[in-house]
Amino acid sequence: MDLTLSDEQRLLRESADRFVAETFTPDHRKKAANDPLGYSPAIWKQFAELGWLALPISEAHGGLGGGAIEVGLLMEAFGRGLVSEPFLSTVVIGAALVAECGTETQKQAILPDVAEGKLTLTFAHSERAARFDLAHVDTTASKTADGWRLNGSKIAVLDGASADQIIVSARIANANGASGKLGLFLVPAKTPGLTLRDYARLGGGRGCNLDLRDVQLPADALLGDGSDALPAIETVVDRAMAALGAEAVGIMQTLLDTTLEYTKIRKQFGRPLSANQVIRHRLADVAMQVDEARSMALRAALMANAEPVARSRAASGAKAKIGKCARFVAEQAVQLHGAMGVTEELDIGAYFKRLLAFDTLFGNSAHHYRRHAALSGRAHA
Repeated sequence: MDLTLSDEQRLLRESADRFVAETFTPDHRKKAANDPLGYSPAIWKQFAELGWLALPISEAHGGLGGGAIEVGLLMEAFGRGLVSEPFLSTVVIGAALVAECGTETQKQAILPDVAEGKLTLTFAHSERAARFDLAHVDTTASKTADGWRLNGSKIAVLDGASADQIIVSARIANANGASGKLGLFLVPAKTPGLTLRDYARLGGGRGCNLDLRDVQLPADALLGDGSDALPAIETVVDRAMAALGAEAVGIMQTLLDTTLEYTKIRKQFGRPLSANQVIRHRLADVAMQVDEARSMALRAALMANAEPVARSRAASGAKAKIGKCARFVAEQAVQLHGAMGVTEELDIGAYFKRLLAFDTLFGNSAHHYRRHAALSGRAHA
């Protein structure tokens, strides 16, 4: 297994780190937090110009054909800057679902626009009763004379209020009314019957809950040929967890760097905090956790195209382990900064919140330990 980066990958990492460090300052983050979109459209346009939105999209559909490693490098840089642009929802998840399930016509209509920054997407899948189970969907899609009718509710839709199109998962009702296989439907943002409740997410960005009440859609709103979409959803969510893991590593590395710097400057009893052996041991523990998290995120990215069980085990293993590492690193960073760690004056609190939010997206550590054990053929209480 070759873990050295190619020249192109190194260039991508360096340019992403530089752009994020120069652009995503604390002042910028405060401004973005007050923006009703939750991000800056001008910066989104720059993402498109840099080729980042085209990165994982295939060359046949106007993209650059990059893989999970390239996405991970970008997401790690985004973690360092607490980037709130909808890259995960639009590119990593939305565009990938279109690429996995869509017909050639749908891909040609949607993917080049995503690559150019003209179209934002999101995925509405989670439901209140599902408890992170991707197969549990109560939202229904019934055939009508003109197309489809959707009914149901979704929660925790990333960047839902600012998305141009929402990809909604629903059980397709068959002839006798019983729910059959899962389908994915393209729902334009202003469709009648669609109600959004937007809110600020912990650590930056926006999310929403949505209700679908007799939402009428044309026949071509169904993504693909009507075959069961669950395998594609599992594939895309596993890759999204690898990308999220890389983002969490970027956040943790920044917390470690900031805390190291602080303990060298902060003096107690005439000596810097870092001269204290107990403090040095704690910082060494933090550094070890960051390295462990990085290796798990990299493994999940390397396994992104493996056969389903191996891919899902790597993704769940990474999500579970990184979730535990993230909590430890965040808590140590706050504690080592003392009372200042929980004030608005320092960025530590914002990074801490984003790491807490990481643990709840697509399932927490406990859920993924169970999923990993089940995929390994072992029961896990």
